[in-house]
Amino acid sequence: MHKILVINPGSTSTKIAVFEEEKSILLKTLRHSAEKMSGFSDIASQYAFRKQVILNELEISDIDVSELSAVVGRGGLVHPIESGVYEVNEALKHDLRVGVMGQHASNLGGLIADDIAGGLPDCRAFIADPVVVDELEDVARITGHPLMPRQSKFHALNQKAVGRKFAHHAEKRYEDINLIVAHLGGGISVGAHLKGRIVDVNNALDGFGPFSPERAGTVPAGRLIDICFSGKYTQEEIRAMITGKGGLMAHLGTNQAHVAAQWANEGNEHAQLILHAMAYQVGKAIGGAHVVLKGKVDGIILTGGMAHNKVVVGYIRQYIDFLGKITIYPGEDEMEALAMNALMVLRGEVVCKSYGGGEEGLIGFKG
Repeated sequence: MHKILVINPGSTSTKIAVFEEEKSILLKTLRHSAEKMSGFSDIASQYAFRKQVILNELEISDIDVSELSAVVGRGGLVHPIESGVYEVNEALKHDLRVGVMGQHASNLGGLIADDIAGGLPDCRAFIADPVVVDELEDVARITGHPLMPRQSKFHALNQKAVGRKFAHHAEKRYEDINLIVAHLGGGISVGAHLKGRIVDVNNALDGFGPFSPERAGTVPAGRLIDICFSGKYTQEEIRAMITGKGGLMAHLGTNQAHVAAQWANEGNEHAQLILHAMAYQVGKAIGGAHVVLKGKVDGIILTGGMAHNKVVVGYIRQYIDFLGKITIYPGEDEMEALAMNALMVLRGEVVCKSYGGGEEGLIGFKG
């Protein structure tokens, strides 16, 4: 029986889970106080603290780490790579440490996974489907200026997981079907899945596509330039307008879609308009993905936390129901998705990939 430890570091917490095959036997969110985190100078300096917190919790929960077959960490901001499961190697650890694409708590996932697995017999360390997964067609990268190409940063882990789940329920291979997946969370990403590859998707992190509870999405470039050079705002303040304090937060003063939906249900016309506008943009993005796939679509999926929100989903469906059957997988289970990716490798169902660093990231495959 395969036993898998999953590690998912966030800014103020570390989620861990232990799976025996498909069954979850432990799921914990280890929260870290603001006072504790303020004592670290950067993400990398949190490494030893986070690792020890994890080991302490495993001991308290009577989990024998010597029985682990694999440890899988949330993939961090490495160079763009193809979707899949990657064995943690020296190149990957180097890029996670230095933060080649930026510093984020998730960079610690692969590092801690490798450290724990390295001290155990026959235990392997992986990451899977980080946010920098890049399978874009070349034509999808081009914008109106060569200094500003489109980038692929999105909810790859959940998009791939629900794509495979849909395929399983349809008794088909994910690699044989075309899907449109809209992840509706703190950020929103809409991906066109062409036979197992996400060939077009908006950059959900920092400024492309529908606005979301926290992010401004695509905004008028001319007006953004005027704001940048107005002298009224710092660079950090403008970046926060785009990511963190944009979207619902900017319009309504909350980043909680369920709160905005409650206001809308109570008759707040401004909340109704803003939620409608967000859903309208999601609908347009789904329509655009339909064009990317040339109308050959086997399913449209709504997923993420806001897929629970009947107000938001209702608005979206006004625009997309005519395109065909809509499947809803509300929420996202990153822990299960990570565990299942590792399990597929351990069972020999997929081939583990090797990260090579450098601008291309991927150097090939290995068994």
